[in-house]
Amino acid sequence: MQFETLSVSLDAHIATVRLNRPEKANAMNATMWQEIRKAFEWVDATTDARVAILQGEGKLFTAGIDLKMMMALGPQIENACDARTRENLRRFILDLQDTLTSLERCRKPVLAAIHGGCVGGGIDLITCADMRYASSDAYFTIKEIDIGMTADVGTLQRLPKLIGEGMARELAYTGRNFSAQEALDMRLVNRVFDSREALYAGVRDIAASIAAKSPLSVRGTKEMITYARDHSVADGLNYIATWNAAMLMSNDLQEAMMANMDKRVPAFKD
Repeated sequence: MQFETLSVSLDAHIATVRLNRPEKANAMNATMWQEIRKAFEWVDATTDARVAILQGEGKLFTAGIDLKMMMALGPQIENACDARTRENLRRFILDLQDTLTSLERCRKPVLAAIHGGCVGGGIDLITCADMRYASSDAYFTIKEIDIGMTADVGTLQRLPKLIGEGMARELAYTGRNFSAQEALDMRLVNRVFDSREALYAGVRDIAASIAAKSPLSVRGTKEMITYARDHSVADGLNYIATWNAAMLMSNDLQEAMMANMDKRVPAFKD
């Protein structure tokens, strides 16, 4: 697919989605918001893509939402009726939320590889990924508080479930920078790599190991973990029982068992 603000590639079952506005520090303008959703809908629909990596070109992962987009918002939502103006603003916010939720809706795991700065809307973006990894130079900040607004596209809903409520409140209230090491300590990221090159190589190795597994099983595992996050244990157990009643007796199960008996690497269909 061709994009204006992203570059997307697919190799060895691994899709790589790159934020590609390096001259603007990968600030998330209106086009990028729409293209992120399109990219992950493409990953979801493309059978050859079994896992995705999200990364950024240039010095920063992303500077967050493009303030020029915010400044241009008024004329887009304006209506002679004040209530309709507010309704338009609500629909605009919901659309941005839906863009980021496309990472969660994508059936394939999404691994975020973060270098440099990850600011504001970048936090909203990475909290939608399945896993996050950082280079040692990475830093993070929930910047919305410093521009006089409440973060509204996912950080305040997802981050507390990743790092705990107390730390999420501190970071959201203060807007302070925190380092890759601190992100690791609070379990926002899974691992910190010494350099950007090591980050990309390490994350690709992890992605390759996922791509080698049963695609049907990986997709089911993502579905179950995301569902369990937002439901009770009883609900989660009931859902997996229903899911496996439909999905367990698959060609993937037979291939994995036969490969184990034959002491060979299994070969799964997309």
